[in-house]
Amino acid sequence: QVQLVESGGGLVPAGGSLRLSCLASGSSISFAIMRWYRQVPGKQRELVASVNSGGGIVYTSSVQGRFTISRDNAKSTVYLQTNSLKPEDTAVYYCNSQQAGLNYWGQGTQVTVSS
Repeated sequence: QVQLVESGGGLVPAGGSLRLSCLASGSSISFAIMRWYRQVPGKQRELVASVNSGGGIVYTSSVQGRFTISRDNAKSTVYLQTNSLKPEDTAVYYCNSQQAGLNYWGQGTQVTVSS
């Protein structure tokens, strides 16, 4: 079992930055694909960024150049640095870990960007 706890969300003005963290416990994440998703009420959960065990990274086009995903396996932590935030980035951000055919989710952290 893997437990994921996100932190770092908050309220920021447009153009601001936040650093989201996802701390994993219960099992190593070294061989996991780690992802950040986001969701707004009434819409499907959207993949924002992913990083695999080899360091391969993918971003959704709307955050390319503004967000940076990274991982520190020794600290069992994945980060999402969000810069140049826009009101449309407002959402609950969720951490996801995929390993050994299983998916684990955190409880989410709210990011609100004011215009």
